[in-house]
Order: sequence, then structure tokens, then C-alpha cells
Amino acid sequence: MPQANASAPADFIREIIDEHIRTNRFQSRVATRFPPEPNGYLHIGHAKSICLNFGIAAQYGGTCNLRMDDTDPTGESQEYVDSIIGDVKWLGFDWEDRLYYASDYYEKLYQFAVQLIKIGKAYVCSLSANEIREYRGTLTEPGKESPFRNRSVEESLDLFKRMRAGEFKEGTHVLRAKIDMASPNITMRDPIMYRIRYEPHYRTNNKWCIYPMYDFAHCLSDSLEKITHSICTLEFENNRPLYDWFLDALELESHPQQIEFARLNLSYTVLSKRRLIELVENGNVGGWDDPRMPTLAGLRRRGCTPEAIRSFCERIGVAKNDSTIDMALLEYCIREDMNERAPRVMAVLRPLRVVIDNYPEGQIEEFDCPYHPQNADMGSRKVPFSRILYIEQEDFMEKPPKKFYRLAPDKEVRLRYGYFVKCVNVVKDPNTGEVTEVHCTYDPETRSGFAPDGRKVDATIHWVSAEHSVPAEVRLYDRLFSVANPLEAGSDYVGHLNSKSLEILRTCRVEPSLKGVAPGSRFQFERVGYFCVDPVDSSDQDLVFNRTVTLRDTWAKISEKERR
Repeated sequence: MPQANASAPADFIREIIDEHIRTNRFQSRVATRFPPEPNGYLHIGHAKSICLNFGIAAQYGGTCNLRMDDTDPTGESQEYVDSIIGDVKWLGFDWEDRLYYASDYYEKLYQFAVQLIKIGKAYVCSLSANEIREYRGTLTEPGKESPFRNRSVEESLDLFKRMRAGEFKEGTHVLRAKIDMASPNITMRDPIMYRIRYEPHYRTNNKWCIYPMYDFAHCLSDSLEKITHSICTLEFENNRPLYDWFLDALELESHPQQIEFARLNLSYTVLSKRRLIELVENGNVGGWDDPRMPTLAGLRRRGCTPEAIRSFCERIGVAKNDSTIDMALLEYCIREDMNERAPRVMAVLRPLRVVIDNYPEGQIEEFDCPYHPQNADMGSRKVPFSRILYIEQEDFMEKPPKKFYRLAPDKEVRLRYGYFVKCVNVVKDPNTGEVTEVHCTYDPETRSGFAPDGRKVDATIHWVSAEHSVPAEVRLYDRLFSVANPLEAGSDYVGHLNSKSLEILRTCRVEPSLKGVAPGSRFQFERVGYFCVDPVDSSDQDLVFNRTVTLRDTWAKISEKERR
């Protein structure tokens, strides 16, 4: 008998499964599934469901299927299927040979529908869509029965067969379950099971012109696959009676238990597939894999690791009530993961030219610089040092305030891994007065990072050699929206798009060790942030980096409780 892993997180879903195992329900089997609709790319909210379903199966020694619930040909495509498969694999989960499609069951689903007609629990309705809506009633008023509700079994069977044969126009007939038009649960008021749709399906092409509704196909697909625990989000709670009704009416041997949990809501973004599609189609973002998107493709391109996503999903846990998770927690998990695995390198995003006047012209030194201060196994690299360098513009001020500790006239700082330098002069643009070049002197006795006379400096700044550094484009990505809950604005949510969510810097310089690095490689730019080589636009000729996350939280503080 499978037992729960004692170290696994406890939650109400696992408590239900533990009880089922104790009472030998489902013969103590645990079989889950992740059933996305292939009409868009997966996002971080789907990752929570993926980790939950595959995690529970692994914990209890069970199985988890991957199934495409492809019951609506409109908007579904092989592109989305491929992206879903790739995303689930990227997260680190394996469904072995259990990849299924609801469209594989179309014939069986049709026969189930015929069976329901024959036993008087389904009928063909010829009301229009608007009439069906009007007859359904409201939350406070019962619905009215369709005038076609008492059609004979023979007539409904004939019409349903002809619907399949393509004899009728879209909208002329639907197949409905015969349940209860007075039910307090509107979902149970004779829901539609099949509708006519002359739309080619990405897998079955034009073989079918009637398609099952999600509620009808989903529970039966679960039953056909002998799923034990059908785990879904809270919006399907009202649909659970219908889920059970179809399985009971057909007297199927396999009857899974539907369990609902709170979906993931994340601040400063949207996790509505409809809204994400709008952002893509309206050109508000550069596509499904835009690094500002909450899609797994976007997060991956931004440089996030599957380990960081899985850590985030574990931290937020599973609850019964909806809540919103602060984006800062996701960023913290990404930052924590990157801190362990990202090699440290130097990059200057907004270069300011520095000339060391007393450094010999033509001389080049190489400093041995570790890739990680706490992980010697990462090794080190040689970084060339020369007379002319680049530093960050923000690391110099001609007239600094009192607490400015970096480079300034007559002020001394240490160059990372290198010498102490002191600013002795500046060169300005005659038209704007902007400082374009800083002249310094260096102390050759301070290569060790310490001065023989014991003097200390207030700051250490990073740099690159002007002659040896490599040009790069750096894309500074930030949160997609400027407010925590953009959907509070309704249809005007795009008005809250963050105008500063992307800043592109094209004159950056990075140390030469980064020349030719593989797309997708991750680094910490010292004192700047964590970055990833863009897997789409970067090449040997054009080096492009995406900012994954800043070195510290610049938006909000996370409580110690959340960090645990």
C-alpha cells in the first residue's frame, strides 16, 4: 500500500487521499492527470497545477497522465500542444507513455451521448443560443423547460445522428442533458453536451462537425483513463455535481473524486488566458515567450530555472480559498536559485570611459577572478586589465552628495579584483557639460586589494577593459503592470501596463569571458543583477542579455514568514 512521504507538505488534498488509502477506496491507487486545453501557452498558474498533480502521483507511488482536453477546435493548435509538452518536460516531469487527447475519445464520447439519449437523460434541443440563455433562469429564479425537452428518444436519436452527418447549420440544434431546470445550481439546468461547429480540428480535421462540451468530455476522459483524483481549481466547484451526474447516469465503473483547490493569483500580472491572448494579439508584448509574460515560455526565456518555479509552487502551498501571492515571492525564489548557480562576471551597462594616467601604455595584466565567492568548484577566469577601462556612469559623480561613496574628484575607490584608483581630472562635453571621461591614477602596490600603509577605501566598483571587453545589448525587464491588481480596472487593464517594463541598452560592454557563451546561459553581473543570454536573438555576432531579476527586491519587502 503506498504511503505518503513524511517530508512532503501537508494539505487538505493529501489528507483526502490519505483517507482514501486508509479506507481502500480506488483499491488504494492514486492516479492524477494534468489536462490543459491547447488554446494557449501555459503560465505560472498552470505550473502550480502541474507540480501538484505530478507531485502527488510521485509521493504516493501513483501515475500522472498528460491529457490535452481538446474539445473546442476554435483556437486550438498543434503549436499549443507542442508548447505544453515542452513546458511540462522543462519543469522536470515525465508522463512516460501516458499522453492522451480528448479527441482520441470522440467516438466513445458520441456513444456515451447516444446511451444517455436512449435512457431518457439527454435530448436534442432546437432553441437558439439566446433562447437557451433566457430559459435558463437566474440565481434567484428557476429556469423554464425547453419545448423540445420531451422529444421522443427516437426523434432525438435521429436528430443527433443527422447532426453528426452535417445536415444542419450551426446553432440550429444542440444536445442537452435532461437534469433539472429548477436546480439552484444553474450548471445543472439541462447543460449543453454537444454543439454543431463546422471548424476543422487540428487533429481530426473535418471528420467531426459536432463537438462535446468540456464538462461532458472531461469527466468521461477521466473515467476512461481510470483517474482516481480529478484535481482542479475552485471555479469548477459548481461543476462537480455535473461531473458526478454524468458518471452516475452512465453507471461507469471508474468514478474519480473531483477535488478543488485555489488557483494561483499573482500580483502585477494577469493569469487569465483570455487576457494573455489579448496582450499577444494586440502587440502589447512581443509574443507568448516575451520575458515579461507570466507564461512558462516567457519565464524560461527570461532565465528562470525550473527549480525556481518548483520551489515557488512548493512555498505557496495548496489552499481552499483564493488569495493573491505577491510577485516579490516569485522573484525571491528566482533570486535564491540564481544565487547558487549563476557564475559572477563583470558587465558595464552604461559605460563611462576611465583613463589611468600613470598606468603604462600597452601594458596588459590578467586578474584571476573566481566565478563564485562561496563555490570554488565553479572555478575562475582571467580578466584582462589595461590603461583604459569602462565603469558604470552611476559609479561616478563630479559633485557628489555627502553619502556618495563611489568615485569622485580626489576620491579613491577599489576596482573589483584590482587596484585602488583615484580620480584626478575629468573631461566634459563642451556643449552639454556632461562628463565623458574620467582620469585617474592607480597605486601599483594595491593589487592584492589592500594598501601597504593600511589605508582603506569606501567602495569597490566593477569595470571592464575598453580594449578587451565585448559589446552587448542588455534588456532590462521589469514587472508587466504598474499596479498589483490590473484586472480591477476591468476592460481597461491595459491602461496599467508598466511603461518601464522594458528598457533596452545597446552600448553595454561585458568582460571577454562572455564571448561566445551559449544561449540560455545564466550569470550574475556583479553589483547589477542576474541575467540570461537570450535564446532567441543572441548569436556569436550579437550578444543579447535579458535581465532575469535584480540583486535585491526593488518593489516590496517579503516577510520572514513568506520566505520560510
